[in-house]
Amino acid sequence: MGQLSFFSAETDEPSLEDLSGLFAAHGQSMISPAGSRVSIVVDAQWRADALVAEIDRCGVRAHVATSDEGSAMARTETSKLLDTLNRTWLKGAIKTMPADWVPSNRAMRLWTIAAGRPDEDRYLLGLDPHAPETHSPLATALMRAGIAPTLVGTRGSSPALRIAGRRRMSRLVENIGAPPDDLDAVAFWPTL
Repeated sequence: MGQLSFFSAETDEPSLEDLSGLFAAHGQSMISPAGSRVSIVVDAQWRADALVAEIDRCGVRAHVATSDEGSAMARTETSKLLDTLNRTWLKGAIKTMPADWVPSNRAMRLWTIAAGRPDEDRYLLGLDPHAPETHSPLATALMRAGIAPTLVGTRGSSPALRIAGRRRMSRLVENIGAPPDDLDAVAFWPTL
Protein backbone atom coordinates (compact mmCIF):
# COMPACT_ATOMS: atom_id res chain seq x y z
CA MET A 1 0.00 0.00 0.00
CA GLY A 2 1.34 3.42 -0.94
CA GLN A 3 1.86 6.20 1.53
CA LEU A 4 -0.87 8.83 1.58
CA SER A 5 -0.06 12.50 1.32
CA PHE A 6 0.27 14.47 4.53
CA PHE A 7 -2.40 16.77 3.09
CA SER A 8 -5.01 14.05 2.38
CA ALA A 9 -8.60 14.14 3.59
CA GLU A 10 -7.68 11.71 6.33
CA THR A 11 -5.51 14.30 8.09
CA ASP A 12 -7.82 17.31 7.62
CA GLU A 13 -10.15 18.23 10.45
CA PRO A 14 -13.81 17.69 9.40
CA SER A 15 -15.94 20.82 9.02
CA LEU A 16 -19.36 21.79 7.70
CA GLU A 17 -17.66 23.21 4.61
CA ASP A 18 -16.86 19.59 3.61
CA LEU A 19 -20.53 19.21 2.69
CA SER A 20 -19.91 21.52 -0.26
CA GLY A 21 -18.67 18.36 -1.99
CA LEU A 22 -22.28 17.16 -2.02
CA PHE A 23 -23.35 20.35 -3.80
CA ALA A 24 -20.52 19.88 -6.31
CA ALA A 25 -22.15 16.54 -7.12
CA HIS A 26 -25.95 16.47 -7.31
CA GLY A 27 -26.77 17.29 -3.69
CA GLN A 28 -29.88 19.28 -2.91
CA SER A 29 -31.01 21.37 0.01
CA MET A 30 -34.13 22.53 1.73
CA ILE A 31 -34.33 25.69 3.78
CA SER A 32 -37.06 26.28 6.37
CA PRO A 33 -37.52 28.51 9.41
CA ALA A 34 -36.21 25.60 11.52
CA GLY A 35 -32.95 25.48 9.54
CA SER A 36 -31.50 23.80 6.48
CA ARG A 37 -31.17 20.21 5.37
CA VAL A 38 -28.83 18.74 2.74
CA SER A 39 -29.63 15.49 0.97
CA ILE A 40 -28.27 13.49 -1.92
CA VAL A 41 -29.75 10.50 -3.71
CA VAL A 42 -27.10 7.94 -4.65
CA ASP A 43 -26.93 4.83 -6.79
CA ALA A 44 -25.67 2.42 -4.12
CA GLN A 45 -26.23 1.71 -0.44
CA TRP A 46 -22.48 1.89 0.34
CA ARG A 47 -22.44 5.50 -0.87
CA ALA A 48 -25.31 6.50 1.43
CA ASP A 49 -23.74 4.71 4.41
CA ALA A 50 -20.31 6.26 3.80
CA LEU A 51 -21.77 9.74 3.33
CA VAL A 52 -23.73 9.53 6.58
CA ALA A 53 -20.54 8.57 8.42
CA GLU A 54 -18.64 11.49 6.82
CA ILE A 55 -21.45 13.98 7.50
CA ASP A 56 -21.63 12.90 11.15
CA ARG A 57 -17.87 13.56 11.43
CA CYS A 58 -18.55 17.13 10.26
CA GLY A 59 -20.75 17.81 13.29
CA VAL A 60 -24.24 17.43 11.84
CA ARG A 61 -26.38 14.37 12.40
CA ALA A 62 -27.40 12.47 9.29
CA HIS A 63 -29.20 9.29 8.37
CA VAL A 64 -29.81 6.98 5.44
CA ALA A 65 -33.24 7.31 3.86
CA THR A 66 -35.01 6.12 0.73
CA SER A 67 -36.02 8.50 -2.05
CA ASP A 68 -39.52 8.48 -3.56
CA GLU A 69 -38.07 6.45 -6.44
CA GLY A 70 -36.67 3.81 -4.06
CA SER A 71 -33.00 4.86 -4.20
CA ALA A 72 -30.71 5.19 -1.21
CA MET A 73 -30.02 8.69 0.01
CA ALA A 74 -28.03 10.44 2.70
CA ARG A 75 -29.85 13.24 4.49
CA THR A 76 -28.76 15.61 7.23
CA GLU A 77 -30.98 16.64 10.08
CA THR A 78 -32.56 20.06 9.75
CA SER A 79 -30.12 22.45 11.40
CA LYS A 80 -29.40 26.17 11.60
CA LEU A 81 -25.72 25.17 11.36
CA LEU A 82 -26.26 24.47 7.64
CA ASP A 83 -27.91 27.80 6.80
CA THR A 84 -24.68 29.57 5.82
CA LEU A 85 -23.55 26.70 3.59
CA ASN A 86 -26.94 26.61 1.86
CA ARG A 87 -26.99 30.38 1.32
CA THR A 88 -23.48 30.13 -0.16
CA TRP A 89 -24.53 27.50 -2.72
CA LEU A 90 -28.06 28.71 -3.49
CA LYS A 91 -29.30 31.88 -5.13
CA GLY A 92 -33.03 31.64 -4.59
CA ALA A 93 -33.88 28.09 -5.64
CA ILE A 94 -30.95 27.79 -8.08
CA LYS A 95 -27.73 25.99 -7.21
CA THR A 96 -24.78 28.29 -7.87
CA MET A 97 -21.17 27.48 -7.09
CA PRO A 98 -19.51 30.23 -5.03
CA ALA A 99 -17.13 32.16 -7.29
CA ASP A 100 -14.07 31.68 -5.07
CA TRP A 101 -14.73 28.06 -4.05
CA VAL A 102 -11.80 25.66 -4.09
CA PRO A 103 -12.67 22.12 -3.01
CA SER A 104 -10.85 21.03 0.11
CA ASN A 105 -9.52 17.48 0.35
CA ARG A 106 -12.52 16.45 2.43
CA ALA A 107 -15.01 18.14 0.07
CA MET A 108 -13.39 16.18 -2.79
CA ARG A 109 -13.72 13.03 -0.72
CA LEU A 110 -17.46 13.55 -0.22
CA TRP A 111 -17.84 14.39 -3.92
CA THR A 112 -16.03 11.17 -4.81
CA ILE A 113 -18.14 9.07 -2.45
CA ALA A 114 -21.35 10.63 -3.78
CA ALA A 115 -20.66 10.59 -7.51
CA GLY A 116 -17.23 9.20 -8.41
CA ARG A 117 -16.72 6.30 -10.78
CA PRO A 118 -13.89 4.79 -12.80
CA ASP A 119 -13.83 5.21 -16.58
CA GLU A 120 -11.20 2.76 -17.87
CA ASP A 121 -7.86 4.35 -16.90
CA ARG A 122 -9.54 7.67 -16.07
CA TYR A 123 -11.89 8.77 -13.31
CA LEU A 124 -15.19 10.68 -13.39
CA LEU A 125 -16.59 13.02 -10.76
CA GLY A 126 -20.32 13.31 -11.45
CA LEU A 127 -22.03 16.67 -11.78
CA ASP A 128 -25.63 17.74 -11.28
CA PRO A 129 -27.49 17.37 -14.60
CA HIS A 130 -30.11 19.83 -13.29
CA ALA A 131 -27.52 22.57 -12.64
CA PRO A 132 -25.58 22.89 -15.92
CA GLU A 133 -24.50 26.43 -15.04
CA THR A 134 -22.28 24.94 -12.31
CA HIS A 135 -20.35 22.57 -14.61
CA SER A 136 -17.70 24.93 -16.02
CA PRO A 137 -17.17 26.75 -12.70
CA LEU A 138 -16.68 23.37 -10.97
CA ALA A 139 -14.06 22.41 -13.56
CA THR A 140 -12.27 25.69 -12.83
CA ALA A 141 -12.53 25.11 -9.06
CA LEU A 142 -10.98 21.65 -9.40
CA MET A 143 -8.15 23.20 -11.46
CA ARG A 144 -7.54 25.66 -8.62
CA ALA A 145 -7.20 22.63 -6.34
CA GLY A 146 -4.44 21.30 -8.61
CA ILE A 147 -6.39 18.76 -10.67
CA ALA A 148 -7.17 19.79 -14.26
CA PRO A 149 -10.27 17.90 -15.47
CA THR A 150 -12.11 17.71 -18.77
CA LEU A 151 -15.84 18.40 -18.83
CA VAL A 152 -17.70 15.46 -20.45
CA GLY A 153 -21.28 14.36 -21.05
CA THR A 154 -22.81 17.82 -20.84
CA ARG A 155 -25.50 17.00 -23.40
CA GLY A 156 -26.59 13.82 -21.63
CA SER A 157 -27.95 12.80 -18.27
CA SER A 158 -24.53 11.99 -16.75
CA PRO A 159 -22.30 15.07 -16.92
CA ALA A 160 -18.95 14.68 -15.21
CA LEU A 161 -15.45 16.00 -14.80
CA ARG A 162 -13.00 13.46 -16.24
CA ILE A 163 -9.60 13.16 -14.59
CA ALA A 164 -6.95 11.56 -16.76
CA GLY A 165 -3.22 11.07 -16.53
CA ARG A 166 -1.02 9.58 -13.86
CA ARG A 167 -0.10 12.86 -12.20
CA ARG A 168 -3.71 14.08 -11.92
CA MET A 169 -4.94 10.69 -10.74
CA SER A 170 -2.14 10.55 -8.18
CA ARG A 171 -3.10 13.98 -6.89
CA LEU A 172 -6.77 12.96 -6.56
CA VAL A 173 -5.91 9.71 -4.76
CA GLU A 174 -3.57 11.53 -2.36
CA ASN A 175 -6.16 14.22 -1.64
CA ILE A 176 -9.18 12.01 -0.93
CA GLY A 177 -7.49 9.25 1.04
CA ALA A 178 -8.45 5.59 1.30
CA PRO A 179 -11.85 4.27 0.22
CA PRO A 180 -14.63 3.81 2.77
CA ASP A 181 -14.64 0.50 4.64
CA ASP A 182 -16.91 -1.31 2.22
CA LEU A 183 -15.88 -3.85 -0.40
CA ASP A 184 -18.23 -2.28 -2.97
CA ALA A 185 -16.57 1.12 -2.46
CA VAL A 186 -13.16 -0.21 -3.53
CA ALA A 187 -14.43 -0.96 -7.06
CA PHE A 188 -15.53 2.68 -7.46
CA TRP A 189 -12.52 4.35 -5.84
CA PRO A 190 -9.78 5.92 -7.99
CA THR A 191 -6.53 3.98 -8.25
CA LEU A 192 -3.16 4.49 -9.87
